[in-house]
Amino acid sequence: MAWTDTDKSPHSVVVNEAFVQRFIPQGEPIGRRVKNLVGNSDWPWTIVGVVGDVRTAGLDRAPGPLIAVPLMQYPVQSLRLTARAASGDPFALLQPIHAEVAAIDKDVPVSAPRTLLQVVDDSLGAQRFQMTLLSLFAALALALSAVGIYGVMAYSVVQRSREIGIRMALGADASLVVRMVVGYGLRLAAAGVALGVAGAFAGTRLLASLVYQVSTTDPLTFAATAGVLVVAALLASWLPARRATRVDPAVSLRAE
Repeated sequence: MAWTDTDKSPHSVVVNEAFVQRFIPQGEPIGRRVKNLVGNSDWPWTIVGVVGDVRTAGLDRAPGPLIAVPLMQYPVQSLRLTARAASGDPFALLQPIHAEVAAIDKDVPVSAPRTLLQVVDDSLGAQRFQMTLLSLFAALALALSAVGIYGVMAYSVVQRSREIGIRMALGADASLVVRMVVGYGLRLAAAGVALGVAGAFAGTRLLASLVYQVSTTDPLTFAATAGVLVVAALLASWLPARRATRVDPAVSLRAE
């Protein structure tokens, strides 16, 4: 398309690859008429070129069919102007852009300037907010899990204080008691991690709409998450284990 494409010349359009895949899966798209391709179309436009896909609806949405028409053949009330800054502050280009637009038509306003980074942030803002909330909830769930494991292990140590005292009276080493208590906590954590991983795999479809270009079944992510939970369980079990080594064997024997 060129500036010679006016309302007096044959109407021509440029379409994207998504348009071709949807409406012209076979054959040559150049020279085809849009009116014969799109249902209930009143456009007697002829395809003169095909361009690559652009994510116009947002970075998290797949490109859809797109038609680009000459401005002189299909006037619109507003346009988006894109300029690239070689270096420095992009907003430094506003003054020369205003001057160029005013030279063409002083009544045409230039408003709402944004950088490409701002456009990307606006496109992914909802997903980032949702993932931030999920991250906070995940951190809270991890803290509650650690507190829960600590509570279970502390209660277990109290219930088994006589048993532990007798073991130590018969010569059990303190390190053996620590391994016994921590091992019990790790077995509980391993069972919880196994159930959690299974539930996470089942919920990946729900998470797919909240992430952008990130796999919801990344093995490294699952392994890292499981590792964090196991370490949290280890730390939550260690304090009751240390308390178990301080059980007085004489008190346990007198109780028996």
